[in-house]
Formats: sequence, structure tokens, C-alpha cells
Amino acid sequence: MNRIDKLFIEKKNNILSVYFTAGYPQAGAVTAIIKSLVAAGADMVEIGMPFSDPVADGPVIQASSQAALRNGMNIKTLFSQLKYIRREVDIPLILMGYINPVMQFGVSTFCRQCAETGIDGVILPDLPPEIYEEKYRDVFEEYDLCNILLISPQTSDERINEIDSRSRGFVYMVSSSSVTGRKGKFSDAQLTYFKRVNSLNLKNPVMTGFGISDSTSFHDACKYSNGGIIGSAFITALGKGGDLNAIIRDFIHQIREDA
Repeated sequence: MNRIDKLFIEKKNNILSVYFTAGYPQAGAVTAIIKSLVAAGADMVEIGMPFSDPVADGPVIQASSQAALRNGMNIKTLFSQLKYIRREVDIPLILMGYINPVMQFGVSTFCRQCAETGIDGVILPDLPPEIYEEKYRDVFEEYDLCNILLISPQTSDERINEIDSRSRGFVYMVSSSSVTGRKGKFSDAQLTYFKRVNSLNLKNPVMTGFGISDSTSFHDACKYSNGGIIGSAFITALGKGGDLNAIIRDFIHQIREDA
């Protein structure tokens, strides 16, 4: 069974997924960050594939992506660093990025290496569901990869249900129409949107992302979905330097506090 499916069967609520950019803050830190996140209590990890034009990302992730590219990170290097990760961790691992580098790498080769490495799912925000359905679904299914699709406050109920039918693993509920980054407390409009999605009783679990930066926003996200995804706040913490294990342990503890 795919580890993402298994996670949502075994744990229904308060699921914490953490995003970081591969190659940041150091090129060789990927496996160390993943292992520290697992030890600290993360339920799922999203590994960002750096790209020169990350249109959905805010300044923090954009800066980490540029730094990672300068550090020499690319998809080939990432797979080589993840080669033995499944000897040490068993939680779901997801690759997140943009379709252009994946196409340049070769979609079939990419999916095969995901399977060989132990990657469970992929998030490509700029891959339209219709194109995925037409061109790539078969190869994703061949390698048992979840393709995780996104919805936003502007997505109609009809479109949300359509995306839900084409998703596997979970539906990524983007909390706002802006790029990633720390936003603070959710607005009344955002909470209304969360309730609307919740009322649709989707077949897939739902994870909330964009704007979750502390225990309060994580706790609020968990009220209306199966869990929350944290990225920019975690990357900011990594960028401060210091002992990696201590930084990650303290960060996860603060997020989990009272949630």
C-alpha cells in the first residue's frame, strides 16, 4: 500500500506535513533534514525540487530555491541523495515542484526513479488536471505514485469535486489565492472557504497549505481538514543556521504545542 494512503487510514487528524527545498541550506543536507523531521514527529515530508521560476512560491521559498540551484541541486542529484532513504525512514515522502524540469528529465524516467527511491507522491502545481489525465496518469499509476492536485478559494464546488475525482493521496487545499509564505491568523473569508470545502465530503483526505506558520494556524487548519502543511516558516528556521537537529526538534515541538 502506498504510504500516503496508509497514513490517512491510520491517522485521521492533526497530520503535520513539512516542506523544505532540496539543496537548502546546504546541498548535502537532504537526508539529514528528513531524518530529523521524522525523529521530531513530522507525519509526512514534502521535498521541494528547486526551479528558477517558482511562480506559486513566495520570497522565502524562492530565495531557498535560488540558493539550492547555486549549490548544484537538481533532480538527478536529488535522486542520488535519496537512494537509500528508505533504509532509515518509513513516513510518506512527496516531491513538489514544477512540470518543466520534470519534462526535461523525462516523465517516465522521473516516475520510475520515484518508485525506486521510495517516493510516494508528487505535487506539480502548474500541471493542469486535464493534461495529467490525458498524458501522465498511466505512468503515475504504473509506479504507484499519488498525483496530488490543488484547490484554492476561487475553485468552484463543481471543479473541486472534479479535482477530487482525479486526485489520489489527498487534495491540497491552498488557503489563499496568493503565493506561499507566512500570513498569520486565517481570515473569516478563509474560514468560510474551509467550511465550504469541508461540507463537500470529498472522497480524498484534505491537507491545508500556504500561510501555516505556528501552532495556532496549524491547529486552525486541523479543525477543517486532516492536517496542515508548513513550508516557508520551516525554511526560515533552517536559514538561521546552527545545530540542524536542535532547530528541527524545536520547530516541530512549537508547531505541535497545543495542537
